Amino acid sequence: MAGPGIVEVTDANFDQDVLKSDKPVLVDFWAVWCGPCRAIAPIVDELAQEYQGKIKIGKMDVDRNSATPMRYNVRGIPTLLIFKDGQVKEQIVGYVPKETLQKALDKALGETQTSGVRPQASSVRS
Repeated sequence: MAGPGIVEVTDANFDQDVLKSDKPVLVDFWAVWCGPCRAIAPIVDELAQEYQGKIKIGKMDVDRNSATPMRYNVRGIPTLLIFKDGQVKEQIVGYVPKETLQKALDKALGETQTSGVRPQASSVRS
């Protein structure tokens, strides 16, 4: 089920909500019976809050929607696809840490970071 800030994506609304979106979109392909899907769900919920207004987050139940997962060759779940300008920019299969998803989302946004943490200066001098 989709939580706050998360769109329920279906075969019927996929083109409009994902491919035609003016923002990057993370789609979480999942199923109720999938343990790793349940494990990653709270992370996806947190990302929906943290990236609100910047990235659209959607969830697609693969048991209720079969055309879209077949179209994008989703063979295992959870599979998370990041779309930008109607194209898949990143594919992540299986449970991964939150940081992995954040890096992928930041890349889709064209940003190097989203938090206030600054990268460490290099100690190499020329």
